[in-house]
Amino acid sequence: MRFNFLLFLLAFQLSQSQDFSVTGTVLSQGQPLTSASVYIKNSNTGTTTDIEGRFTLYFSNIKNPKLVISFLGYKSQIKKINSERTDLGAIELELEEALEEIVVSGTLKAISKRDSPVPVEVYGQSFFKANPTASVFEALESINGVRSQLNCSICSTGSININGQEGSYTMVLIDGFPMVSGLSTVYGFSGIPQALIERIELVKGPASTLYGSEAVAGVINLITKLPENTDKLTVDSFVSAWGEVNTDLAYKYQLSDKTSAILGINYFNYSNPIDNNKDGFTDLTLQDRISIFNKFSLANKFSIATRFVYEDRWGGQMGWLPKHRGGEEFFGEHIYTSRFELFGKYQFNNNLSFQYSFNDHNQNAAYGKVLLKSDQTIGFGQLVWNKNITKHELLLGLTYRFTHYDDNTTATFNNFSNQNMASITYLPGIFIQNQTQLNPYNTLLLGLRLDRNSIHGNILTPRINYKINNSDKSSILRLSAGSGYRVAQVFTEDHAALTAAREVIFLEDLKPEKSWNTNLNFLQKFFLKTGAIIDLDLSVFTYHFSNKIIPDYETDPNKIIYDNLAGKSTSNGLSLNVNLFAQRGLRINLGATYIDTYVEEKGIKTIPLLTERFRGVWKIEKKWIGRNISLDFTGTSTGAMRLPTLGDLDPRPSYSDPFNILNVQLTKNWNNAIEYYGGVKNILNFIPPSNSIARSFDPFDRQVVFDSSGNALPTPNNPYAMTFDPTYVYTSNQGIRFFFGVRWKYN
Repeated sequence: MRFNFLLFLLAFQLSQSQDFSVTGTVLSQGQPLTSASVYIKNSNTGTTTDIEGRFTLYFSNIKNPKLVISFLGYKSQIKKINSERTDLGAIELELEEALEEIVVSGTLKAISKRDSPVPVEVYGQSFFKANPTASVFEALESINGVRSQLNCSICSTGSININGQEGSYTMVLIDGFPMVSGLSTVYGFSGIPQALIERIELVKGPASTLYGSEAVAGVINLITKLPENTDKLTVDSFVSAWGEVNTDLAYKYQLSDKTSAILGINYFNYSNPIDNNKDGFTDLTLQDRISIFNKFSLANKFSIATRFVYEDRWGGQMGWLPKHRGGEEFFGEHIYTSRFELFGKYQFNNNLSFQYSFNDHNQNAAYGKVLLKSDQTIGFGQLVWNKNITKHELLLGLTYRFTHYDDNTTATFNNFSNQNMASITYLPGIFIQNQTQLNPYNTLLLGLRLDRNSIHGNILTPRINYKINNSDKSSILRLSAGSGYRVAQVFTEDHAALTAAREVIFLEDLKPEKSWNTNLNFLQKFFLKTGAIIDLDLSVFTYHFSNKIIPDYETDPNKIIYDNLAGKSTSNGLSLNVNLFAQRGLRINLGATYIDTYVEEKGIKTIPLLTERFRGVWKIEKKWIGRNISLDFTGTSTGAMRLPTLGDLDPRPSYSDPFNILNVQLTKNWNNAIEYYGGVKNILNFIPPSNSIARSFDPFDRQVVFDSSGNALPTPNNPYAMTFDPTYVYTSNQGIRFFFGVRWKYN
């Protein structure tokens, strides 16, 4: 009886379970897709298609099953399973939206990336999540041709170099507005909540025709999310073994039926002094920073955004305390930063819009015993009118930019009146652009801009872009040529001028720098029979500068001498990106840039300081879709750079060693709502030499003997006649470290 009862229970259980079988064929444009992923949503049950695109999947004991059909580079589809035996027939997948990305940075108009005559690189959130960072400054390090240049080993300030050009030649935009420039270039990358960044658009080469001064080497446009396209609440927080804590929060709320808004908060704290290289100075600058971002959108008609950033950072000798600020007992660089931004747009109609921005940046800093108090206010307005006339897309803009800068240094001191005078610059401008579709295969863009600088007069910047493509736009050739210009603001751009380690000398009034750039870009997409996609992007570029301002660290080790270059500065290079989108969740991104940069004056060629000849980046991603697990390997390779040594007796190498940074991360997603991630940064544990700060034990040069001209003399205690100097720096002192984080979203 007992045996019969067990058989009865087993039969009853089997009768209550449901056995499903699903069949179908996955196609794209009528062609079978081999190795497409087919799995039951929120389960580990799945399969892949065969060489003819067919699949059969068996499963049981799953309530309300939903089938997910995905293929890299294509839009996924979800099918409900309504019966035990289901034949879905032919399932047609469309190309992924990413292949038709809409960009705005190249032409100031929303346009398909493949249709744009200006080459624009786009990087979404998933790209940067592979190596999570606490600031955009660090995140950009993963992009080919872009390098985050550390300018100070004490306070960890830096700039973004594009194609070997200094950071002052890079314009940074937020939603298309010139928000980060001048005084804020050093600190403006910090505190932007990455949870609010939808994507980053990158244009390499001069874009002064559209954006004016500073857009010489390129433009980095941080596009923030629209409130209507954002999750209700997202939180992203991680910690590192060094004690760094970073938290991003984004919250969407509704003000009315037509008005939606998004609030973003970023908080970063590092308060654990570490001196692993034993030079007596902090290896990483201590920071306490909060950033609050708010964006409103009213029925696609009017938008306004605000951001407030407050930061307290210091670096220096390990015994430094706040009471030592500005004194000579311990050396420290302590910086209070307070920044407010407001920007937005009003759309009058489909053809006319007004854009505006305002920012005020206040900085109270102590560099050793030198105190700097500075304030910069920038107001910007731009009226843009566009009109489509048959095959022509006409764009006309009127701009006005007001800059007020004041500090307590010689930068704003008038020797004739013997009093401080704030620097005020008025910059009205007008630009016109016409994009012509000559035929389905040829596009021509012509642009011209005229700015009138209140100090330097009229500045004209033209550009031309030409695009040739085949019928399906899998092959695209773009030729770009244009002029750029930049009005230098030494004390707001070059941190080394403020450290008090060297005297700053101006040989004459600095003239605006001008450049001519040409860029030949070739894009080729290969669609393999296995379903993989290979994306090849090759660029050849050249820059030619006149009136270039290059700080001279070598004529006198105790001075930084600024002057317009009498000769020429040239930069030639080649950049290659290869992206592989394979099946079974494999994606590989490889990038390499070779740069040949030199300055020629009086027949003598020299290589600029801190400019690498080679730069490589790579990213390997492997996803196990059914298990919601992904593994990311990321890395960078940087070639040798010429470093600012202190005269002929300096024993330190005049070139840095090539170095590699390698990172790994493992991510687990639960129900598409919560992610756990963790890994190791700088696995190879590369750090620069411990003597990067010259004479770190004597930061106030108390033991240095000087001659009557102010030059250091060799002595038994100072055989190399060196002085304290922190400019011999090219990368972070952070070695290997672990990190762990959590992402959570709620709708």
